[in-house]
Amino acid sequence: MARAFPHPPQPPTRPPMDPNMTAIDLRGVTLRRNGKQILTDIGWRVPKGERWAILGANGSGKTTLLKVITGYEWPTAGAVTVLGQRFGQCSLPALRKRIGWVSSALEHKLPPQLTALEIALSGFDASIGVYREFGAAEQDAALARLSALGGGHCAHVPYGLLSQGEQQRTVIARALINNPGLLILDEPCAGLDPAAREAFLEDMGLLARSPDAPTLLFVTHHVEEISPWIANVLVLRDGYIHAQGPTDAVLTGPILGAAFGRACAVHAVDSRYTLRFHAIDGPGSPS
Repeated sequence: MARAFPHPPQPPTRPPMDPNMTAIDLRGVTLRRNGKQILTDIGWRVPKGERWAILGANGSGKTTLLKVITGYEWPTAGAVTVLGQRFGQCSLPALRKRIGWVSSALEHKLPPQLTALEIALSGFDASIGVYREFGAAEQDAALARLSALGGGHCAHVPYGLLSQGEQQRTVIARALINNPGLLILDEPCAGLDPAAREAFLEDMGLLARSPDAPTLLFVTHHVEEISPWIANVLVLRDGYIHAQGPTDAVLTGPILGAAFGRACAVHAVDSRYTLRFHAIDGPGSPS
């Protein structure tokens, strides 16, 4: 049975936003580090409520782009505005509480002895551990988030004993606990088996289609993970924007072949994609 995504009891209040506000607005963003160019002239606008995938080979600048958006990296040049807040004119710690970020790097830092419920609760303070007592309303809200994501049964199980899929749902509940305006999923399917991956993508589709869904960025290496609820794709190559736009226009053999440095073909069936690279001729290759 498909799960709904109800609002948690007494959810934290999201700051009022203009319904026409742009969630992400990057203009001429360039970043150099230790003399090396990491990002070059990035221009990208994401209207509130849109859902984007970000693709690119290792080293293309995906992680650095996310760090710029969340204020953990400061661009050498250009302007950054996120959720209506212009960098240099806002409080970045306050802004980060309005951004949910799920990544494998974070998952490995979470204390394994804490329960799934405690991990979800830690999202209220954007902390790695739990450093205070939480009220009944906060605990109800965290349990509601876990349950909505199919993780209610493991609320009192230590995080370190959860399956990979259960850990993923716990971390996403943590990211959603402050009712963020922007949710970043950084390679969220890494480590999931095929069945768990499909269940996770279905759950994210339900979340994405809910009335108050946040703007969503989905970072991946695999076009197979780009589901129909993702409407647009940004492709990075060597720190530049190689392509951006509607999913069906961007996920093509020529665009992805250039991005990954090898000729390929993209096939679409029922709005799901597969990528096949062409064989490289050489010694031992079939003629």
